[in-house]
This record gives sequence, structure tokens and C-alpha cells, in this order.
Amino acid sequence: MQRILSFCVLMFALSGCTIGPDYRRPELDTPAGWRLAEQDGRELADTAWWEQFGDPVLNELIASALQENRDLRIAAARVEQYAGRYGATRAELFPQVGGSTEYARQRVTEAGDNPVTPGYRTTTDSFAAAVSAGWEIDLWGRIRRLTESAQAELLASEEGRRGVVLTLVGDVAAAYVNLRALDRQLEITRETARTREESYNLFKERFGGGLISDLELSQNRSQYEEALAAIPALEKSVAQQENGLCVLLGRNPGPIPRGLSIDELKVATPTAGLPSTLLERRPDIRQAEQNLIAANARIGAARAAYFPSIGLTGTFGSASGDLDDLFTGPAKIWQYAVPVSLPIFTAGRIAGNVREAEAMQAEMLAAYQRAVQNGFREVNDALVAREQTDRQLAAQQSQVDSLRQYAEIARLRYDNGYTDYLAVLDADRSLFNVELSYTLTRADLHLALIGLYKALGGGWVHEAESLATGTAPSTTPAVGADRP
Repeated sequence: MQRILSFCVLMFALSGCTIGPDYRRPELDTPAGWRLAEQDGRELADTAWWEQFGDPVLNELIASALQENRDLRIAAARVEQYAGRYGATRAELFPQVGGSTEYARQRVTEAGDNPVTPGYRTTTDSFAAAVSAGWEIDLWGRIRRLTESAQAELLASEEGRRGVVLTLVGDVAAAYVNLRALDRQLEITRETARTREESYNLFKERFGGGLISDLELSQNRSQYEEALAAIPALEKSVAQQENGLCVLLGRNPGPIPRGLSIDELKVATPTAGLPSTLLERRPDIRQAEQNLIAANARIGAARAAYFPSIGLTGTFGSASGDLDDLFTGPAKIWQYAVPVSLPIFTAGRIAGNVREAEAMQAEMLAAYQRAVQNGFREVNDALVAREQTDRQLAAQQSQVDSLRQYAEIARLRYDNGYTDYLAVLDADRSLFNVELSYTLTRADLHLALIGLYKALGGGWVHEAESLATGTAPSTTPAVGADRP
């Protein structure tokens, strides 16, 4: 026993050696800020931004999606899978102990070639009970590297789930904004069709009285039919948008409740510096880094296969032919061993595994760098889109006001005989198209802000997670929050 304890102490001392590279975060060429200056970026990234639209219906839809969406449930189940894998891998660091009991009864033949000695028992019973233990001494850090890799994969799956939350909230908000924009376009088109129908009926009366020509009546009818033809296409788009939003909500296709109109939705105005470090909290970047950590650890696990594998096994128990004698001194059995295995010839198997692990690490490094660069691009795109769309919306508002005045003047001049109907036709069509475009641009402004929140990631995901679980948002950092 003293020799066994001495051997264990020696193995513990040697087990501090870990093969393979330790992870160090790669150096990245990151800008200090963004193309456009903003203020209070951290506050922007942490707030439950969808509430800034001021629409209770949108808030309810997002809460429903976070509880019922199927993609989010799949992501949560995937986290549990990796948690189980991590627990199973980590367990190999500790001794594995098991117990067994056995009862057996057998009879030997009396009709064999060798006669049975008189008094020999042809039927016998046997009883056994034993406790066995085994432990692979992680001398070169193979199991520790595998555990490190499994932990990183668990954290990556959690970041993947948070990424689904981020995308889901943004997609629901964007789908709702698009739906309200389509509703407004349909409203404009129906109102235009109604006014054009009234005008067409008036023109038919004038034509019947010989006051206008057939050409003017045909021009007026074409205007009316143009508006009528646009209604079915918009109604189809509304229905399809509702169906798509239902899928995000985890429902079967059907109608969606409405709240504020596209013109009534409040335009959130983010203010305050957006340092590039905010991007480190994006779930996709954190997930990419955890995948890199996992791949880096697998290199050490692969290289450890070049070295001897040392373990400890042992069994202690009792065996007897009589149950009453099973736990007496003469029935005791024990055995211990120190198995050592060393690869001598593997035909390149270990080298191939190491090469595969190193190539996987290089792939994950490139994926991490790509995720960071893509994050910077998305934030810059969202900032540019927000600023330029805001300017475009202001210009279109002025254009709508001008065309409304133009349409009124053209109609007045036509009614007084100063111009033909072509001027009225041109003004009416221009106003109709610009009103539709203005609605789309207003939706684009909301979508640009939604894209900015999605691109930043940030603490607001915790606010969304609290809606998914029905708990108050935690004030403590998430697992792995010390790493981007």
C-alpha cells in the first residue's frame, strides 16, 4: 500500500505537465470607433430597444416569440447536449468506481469420459461481491485538454443560443415594421382607388353630356384601373408577411394583431460613443472565439497520444461457494495493476490526428477573424443606413408636400380649362408613387435602427432572455462573459 501511495504522489506531481499550446487571444486590427460618431453606445447596446417603438402589440409579439419560437427551443436543447458532453468528458479526470455482485449455479456431467469421484458435488453454487476502480492518470494533459475543449464547446453553444435570441427579436421587430408598412401602402392604394373611382364616375357623366372627349375618359379610367390592380398584390404581400411572422412566433399561419401605424411608431434616436469594444459582446463573435479555444485544446489532446498512457486499476471483494462464508476472511479477493500503454507503430494515425487538429484550429482562427470583420461591417452599414435613410425620409416628405400642391393646382387648372388632363394624370401618378415610396423609406428607417441593435449585440440580449424564461434579468454576467 505504501508503494501504491508513493506511486500516486509521483503521478500527481507529473500530471502538471500539459501537452499542446495554451490559448491566447489573437491580435486583431480593430478600429477605435466607427465611420459615424454616436453617443452613449453602451447604454444603446444594453436597453430593451424594442420598447422604444412605443407599441404594446410589438412588445407582446416579441415576448411570445421568445417563449414559443422553435429555433430557440432547438438552440436551448443543443446547449443541454453540450452540457452533457462536457460532464461526461470531465468525469474522466476522476477515478471511476463500480460494484458488482454475482450468483451462479452449475452442474457438471456424470456421463463424461472421466467418471466422477464418489462424493464429488456435481451441482455447485458460487457467490461473489466486488468493488472495482479504474483511473487513467492524466500525465500529459490529454483529458484536461479534452475537458477544456468540451467546456469551450458548451460556451459556444450558449453563445449560439444567445445569437438565436438576438436574431429572433430583430426579425420579429423587422417583420412587424414591414407588415405595418404594407398595411399603410394598402391603405394609400385603396384610398387612391376610391378617389379615382369617384373621379371616373364624374368623367363618365361629363362624357355622356359631351363635355369631355373619349381620350380624357380613357385616361381617367386607366388611372382608376392602375390603383385597382395594385390592391391584390399588396393584399397578397400582407398575408404572406403575416404568415412569416406567425412562424417566428411559433404559431400556425394566421392573422396578426396590429398596434400603432407605421407613421405612429416612434423613431428611436440612439445617442452616445460606440467604442469598438462593444462588438466583443456579440454572440456570434463570442461563439467563434469559443470554437477557436476548443480547436486549440484539441491539438494538445491529439499530441498527447504520442506519449505513454498510464492508469491504475484495482478490485476488492469476496467470493465463496456458500453465501454464509461470503464475507469471511478466507473469501476475500483483491487485485491491483498499473497498466501502461505506449504507441510503437500506428502507421501515421497519431500524426494524422495532430494534423487534423492543427488544421481545424487554423480554420477556427480564420472564422473568428472573419466574424470580427463582419461585425465591424454590419455596425458601420447600420450607422450609414440610419443617417442616410433619415436624410432620404426628410427629402421625400418635402417631395410629398410639393406633389400634393402640384396635384391640387393641376386639377384646378384643368377644371378651369387652362390645361389638358395629362398634367392632372402626371401629378396624380407622381403623388401616388411617392406616397408609397415614403412609406417604404419610413419603414427602412426603423429597419436601420433594428439592424444597428442587432449588429451591436450587447446586454439587451439578457433583457430578451428574461422574457423567454419569465424571470427578471440577471445583474451578473453570463457564463463566459469575461471573454468576448
